[in-house]
Amino acid sequence: MSGIRAQQKEKTRRQLIDAALGQLSADRSFSSLSLREVAKEAGLAPTSFYRHFSDMDELGLTLVDEAGLTLRQLMRQARQRIENGGSVIQISVLTFMEFIENNGNIFRLLLRERSGTSAAFRAAVSREIRYFTLELCDYLQQANKLDADVAYLQANAAVTIVFSAGSDALDVDQKEREQLSQRTIHQLRFIARGAEVLGPRLEFKK
Repeated sequence: MSGIRAQQKEKTRRQLIDAALGQLSADRSFSSLSLREVAKEAGLAPTSFYRHFSDMDELGLTLVDEAGLTLRQLMRQARQRIENGGSVIQISVLTFMEFIENNGNIFRLLLRERSGTSAAFRAAVSREIRYFTLELCDYLQQANKLDADVAYLQANAAVTIVFSAGSDALDVDQKEREQLSQRTIHQLRFIARGAEVLGPRLEFKK
């Protein structure tokens, strides 16, 4: 395949992905989308869909992978901002809330498919959340010199709280989102302090 053809194929594939994401909303889940609707939104014939995805499930799994990757990349950028000074927790939470505000449909996809009817989708979302947790765990180990088990407990608790806050933030106004952000920051600081004080005293079965 020539370089130009490969670029065109990737462009068309991107059109389908963006078309599916664009149709998601508070009232519309991925499972309610049809192949014809997605192809039409992308400006393509339905037959063109099959040159890029075998079926809607494959497209959905691709969306889940993209959603997880987008979120992880955003949080990596947040940690780079932290290196220039500032509160780790505050910058991370505010960055996450910016993601929710600007990418609500992507986050809704993760939330819905996490407890959806498709085992493949549930597994894909769980995998993305685990990647997210492990990256945070590695960061906490290095930045705070924490034991691996303590760092994982803190990371796991932090991700649980942040995802819950993200769910609450989807359908509130700016003022409520700011209040939610501050509450989340306080909760994460409690957890961080607990990891620092109680972590060395904890015993883990090996």
